[in-house]
Amino acid sequence: SKTRRGGRLGRGRWRELGTGGEDQDGDERSRGRGHGLEQADVREYVAGDDPRQIDWNLSARSDRTYVREAHPDRGLDAWLILDTSRSLDWGTARCLKRDAAGELVVAASILLARRGNRIGALIFDKGLQHIIPPSSGRSARSTLIAEASRDRGPGEDGPTDLTQVLLQAGRLIRRPSLLIVVSDFLAPTGWQQPLKILGVQHELVAAVIGDPRESELPDVGLLTMEDPETGRQLEVDTASRKLRERFKSAAQEQRRQLLADLRSARAAIFELSTAEDVLVQLLRIFQRVETGRRGHGAVVVK
Repeated sequence: SKTRRGGRLGRGRWRELGTGGEDQDGDERSRGRGHGLEQADVREYVAGDDPRQIDWNLSARSDRTYVREAHPDRGLDAWLILDTSRSLDWGTARCLKRDAAGELVVAASILLARRGNRIGALIFDKGLQHIIPPSSGRSARSTLIAEASRDRGPGEDGPTDLTQVLLQAGRLIRRPSLLIVVSDFLAPTGWQQPLKILGVQHELVAAVIGDPRESELPDVGLLTMEDPETGRQLEVDTASRKLRERFKSAAQEQRRQLLADLRSARAAIFELSTAEDVLVQLLRIFQRVETGRRGHGAVVVK
């Protein structure tokens, strides 16, 4: 079954995440040198240097010519790799998985933009559908949220090609960035290796969207189950205790393998459920994500 409570977590509830204004300095200080805002060093002029960088005051007090080098003004690039496939049109608790993913996009956009960072997105269902280049500012953030929340209709039939999406992300995102993959990861195998490559080149966060009934069946008698991406249906008798136990065991093994694959890609992992207030979960998650970003290994936050 599906439940939708659109508007229950309205944008007004995110005001507390945005307190303090926006710090335009950015989260990242470059190791390189060149034109920029922060002075880094002074050295002797050599042929080919930009004359605009000459420190005339220092040079006038010396018998040599000096140029100033500066840290380039670089904020953090953050990319939301957002799954909008049919499998997210499912929810048996407080909201649909799609709604939970949408609330995460809002929170991530606000929290990252607070420090002047640039935020972009790759939005996909069966394949890559839309690219939003990283940008900063309120207008860019509003555009990203609106595009991520837009109803794209039923989409194409067939399984989500997460493998191809991650390969495309590797080709498109050249600068080291923070990547947040928002998905239920219900996709054919093969995506693990491209994710590992992204984990080497970038800081990686995996947001796993789930629903309680994906891990445990209720005892409600005959039940018709349908794969939302392929349309395949299967009728099962949930009154069978043996069936429910097999389902639970298979779901636990699937989750164990998924978390192992994500850890192998050096991703910080957090799990977002439709069973709990999304805002409460996100506040808890973003308080602890920094642990994973500091390179102390993958973390799992539920």
